[in-house]
Amino acid sequence: MLLFEQTATTGVSTRLLDLISAEAAGSLCGLLLERVARTPDAVAYLQFDAKTQTWIETTWRDTARAVAHWQAAFTREGLSPGDRVAVMMRNRREWIAFDLAALGLGLVTVPLYPDDRAEAVRHILEDAGVRLLLLGSAEQRARLSAIDPTLAELKRLLVLEPGEAALPEGTRAVSEWLDEALPPADHRPIDRADNPDALATIVYTSGTTGHPKGVMLSHRNILWNAEASLKLIPARPDDRFLSFLPLSHTLERTGGCVLPIMAGCSVAFARSIPQLAEDLLQIQPTVMIAVPRIFERVHAKLRERLDGESPLKRRLFEHAVSSGWARFEHSQGRAKGHPSLLLAAPLLDALVGAKIRARFGGRLRVAVCGGAPLAPDIARVFIALGVPLVQGYGLTETSPVISVSPLEDNIPESVGRPLPGLEYRIGDLDELIVRSPGVMSGYWKQPQATAEVLDGEGWLRTGDQVRVQDGHIVITGRIKDILVLANGEKVPPADIEMAITGDPLFEQVLVIGEGRPFLSALVVLNPEVYMEVARAEGLPSDPMVADADGRLEPILHKRIESRLTGFPGHAKIRRIALAACPWSIENDRMTPTMKLKRAKILADYHEALTRLYVGHEH
Repeated sequence: MLLFEQTATTGVSTRLLDLISAEAAGSLCGLLLERVARTPDAVAYLQFDAKTQTWIETTWRDTARAVAHWQAAFTREGLSPGDRVAVMMRNRREWIAFDLAALGLGLVTVPLYPDDRAEAVRHILEDAGVRLLLLGSAEQRARLSAIDPTLAELKRLLVLEPGEAALPEGTRAVSEWLDEALPPADHRPIDRADNPDALATIVYTSGTTGHPKGVMLSHRNILWNAEASLKLIPARPDDRFLSFLPLSHTLERTGGCVLPIMAGCSVAFARSIPQLAEDLLQIQPTVMIAVPRIFERVHAKLRERLDGESPLKRRLFEHAVSSGWARFEHSQGRAKGHPSLLLAAPLLDALVGAKIRARFGGRLRVAVCGGAPLAPDIARVFIALGVPLVQGYGLTETSPVISVSPLEDNIPESVGRPLPGLEYRIGDLDELIVRSPGVMSGYWKQPQATAEVLDGEGWLRTGDQVRVQDGHIVITGRIKDILVLANGEKVPPADIEMAITGDPLFEQVLVIGEGRPFLSALVVLNPEVYMEVARAEGLPSDPMVADADGRLEPILHKRIESRLTGFPGHAKIRRIALAACPWSIENDRMTPTMKLKRAKILADYHEALTRLYVGHEH
């Protein structure tokens, strides 16, 4: 597929984009083979080498050789089309090679989150009937020792980086395993996936209640989704992606892996989240895919720093945001913009906006935020400072993208326009219902659960409440999370939680009130920001002590009230409880996709939350 990209200012064709269509690819491994045929020596991946402390480049030709090597080993192992193989490690080129090699042989890949709990891994391995598992490190293998009986049932257990210590019996180092199955030097990868509708992967959704369900996605599902996404946000051969969301997350796998192969872009694998700021400066990506937490943390640190600056610097920042937003709205054709603001915008941008963009590497062309809604006021700050931030929305069940905002039609309050070729309708309770070639075939071995969300005509119930504004989808709530107060008022808690966490003092928030006369909030405080508040208010250094003597809640209430200005009366927070520790994946209070496990958290704090309503039962 040859497409001409139009410049936003002149409409003149500036370069030829060589995109591989889903039809031309045929399958996910076929996509790689077509990319190798077109640009064999272009850089495909960059990966940091700890020994040499340098970033190592890998071409598409190199990638194809690695895929062929993995396939030779799979074949030697006696695996058959349809067999499930799982991968559990951080993002790196070996993840990609393993996945594409398996798919080319007709195997089915089951991605696992690299830091998932042993019990969750056990369920997935047993439910999917996985025959081979690839782990990233010996430390990972040690963390899974609690499920050794399940691991013993595997045909093969591999570790990419075994370290110097001896591996447990039955576990093999990848290097030794691959060396036993060297293909000929000129061997090309095999692509036996001749049916685009064949099952390619089973992706287990990180359920907030009960065991996760396995979403069955085909080659066509994922290829169609990547191609449709490119129609709203084109990619260029000179784009460089920075990959840091787990590849086990369907957003990263489709948008940060398959889509770059389709468009011929390079991908750099971030070393870790703690090193993300440094990697942004070194890699200088033009494209990044992130979740709201990344931008929320940057915004919180920015606000913390501003609080310590002089009034003059704070006013300068606010003027930069105001003028930048006016310029953005003017460029979008939605407002003429005040002449004085537009005139001041370039100077203020040089003083403020350019410094913020430099933290993202200075070359960012588009940053896609997905996985959960980003507070509009936070999005506006980044956009006003020149960070090209757009929001998208989707589900694992839709491969995953349903909508995304084009750069030239960006409404921060929305999650974008539906993908071209995707049909949608609004059902009962304003639920979004969609149909497209990207919709899953169903849940693995769960026909009843499939029938509850997917009808015989291919329409999928998303479970999300929406409204459509100027062709853009705006998420208003999650149906199963809707709180019904004692007076019958229905309240979606997500918007309230998102607004409250806009204050850097609040690290995490859970709004409650089901069947109650009013809303309350369970909060996790940011320890650094709390210490500043404690010094200013004369509170004990331990927030639990301050909460116990009754001095903390009024302060928290005042800050929360300021964040909820404009919300209706029934959506206000009346009482507040303090959580003793953060909610995380490690303590099983958060899913690998960073969603709170509400039921477990509510059970933990049942007594404390019940006390909030004593004397207020009616």
